[in-house]
Order: sequence, then C-alpha cells, then structure tokens
Amino acid sequence: MKKVIFSLVVSLGVSGVAFAKGDASAGKAKVATCTACHGAAGVSLAPNFPHLAGQGERYLTKQITEIKAGERVVPEMVPFVGSLSKQDIEDIAAFYASQPAPVGAADPKLAKLGETLYRFGNEKKAIPACGACHSPTGKGNSLAGFPQIAGQHAQYTAKQLRDFREGDRVNDGDTKIMRTIAEKLSNKEVDALSSYISGLR
Repeated sequence: MKKVIFSLVVSLGVSGVAFAKGDASAGKAKVATCTACHGAAGVSLAPNFPHLAGQGERYLTKQITEIKAGERVVPEMVPFVGSLSKQDIEDIAAFYASQPAPVGAADPKLAKLGETLYRFGNEKKAIPACGACHSPTGKGNSLAGFPQIAGQHAQYTAKQLRDFREGDRVNDGDTKIMRTIAEKLSNKEVDALSSYISGLR
C-alpha cells in the first residue's frame, strides 16, 4: 500500500501547470467580481461556494485556467473567468494564497469514520490515506499542486467527491487519482470524510 501511495504522489507531483508567478497586490484589485460568492478575502459564507483563502497558488491557477478552458465544468464561473488573462489568473491566485485560511468544525458523530479514512484509508477497498497527498493537517502540498482542504465547507467537499465519483469532475490528471479513490467511497464515507476535513487544523 505504501508503494502505491508513493507512486501516486510522485506521478502527480511532476504533472500540472507550471509554478505561478502572481502578484498578490495586483490580485487584490482584480477580485472585485469574486467577492459576492467567495468573500472579500476568499472566505465564503455559502457552503456551496468554496473557501479560496490560504489555498495553494499553483492549485488555484490550475483550477481557474481549466474552468476558463472548459476542462473543469463550473457554469457559474464562466462569466467571470472568460476575459481573464494568464497574468490576471496568476495574480488572483497569489492574492487568495496570501490570505489566512478559514477554520471549520467537524460533526462529532462522523468524526471517527472520517478520521480513520483520512489518516489510514481503507486497505480492503484499496483506498489510500487522504493525508498522503493532502498532509496530515489538510494543508495540502502547494509545490505539488495538491490543494489545501482543511477548513473547507463540508458540503462543498462532499460535492467534489461525488462529482469525481460520478465522473462529473474529471480534471484530476491522467492518473485519475481522485476519480479512482472517490468511486470506492460510499455516501456515508463521503459525508464522514467531508465533515472531518472541515474540522482539520
């Protein structure tokens, strides 16, 4: 199992877009249209819109670029990203990456199952530990482009896991790591994981 996880981390770590070179100060002036959904500093009040504050710059650049290109389907974002230049995207990503990440809370009733899956995975179902890529504290790996997930809205995380599971979200690279893992998760496991992730510190 350790060998499999290591192979996934290595293969994912060398893929993706080039490192971003954004200017956070310039980005602050470019996020005016983002604030209605994501908040002034990238902390969203609505659970269906993700927190962006503290997210890795490389990951944000990749996601915005792929939404603009139609490689990740997020219809509500299309009107806002269509006119963004590569530099705009990198600046916006740099601004959100520079903001303090939010802190969430987990449902105590779901914590045990969520923690087990996050920290140890499920060997019988060939599910690796989430912490292998996203770190034990959910901070992700910004150099490899693995997103920070700690503190994210549980509802948003659950939707992403279900979208990966159902093939509605497919921008997880050629290795299909998230699709491969998510397709093995039950709804109960998705809910438990999403709740636990929200409460990670």
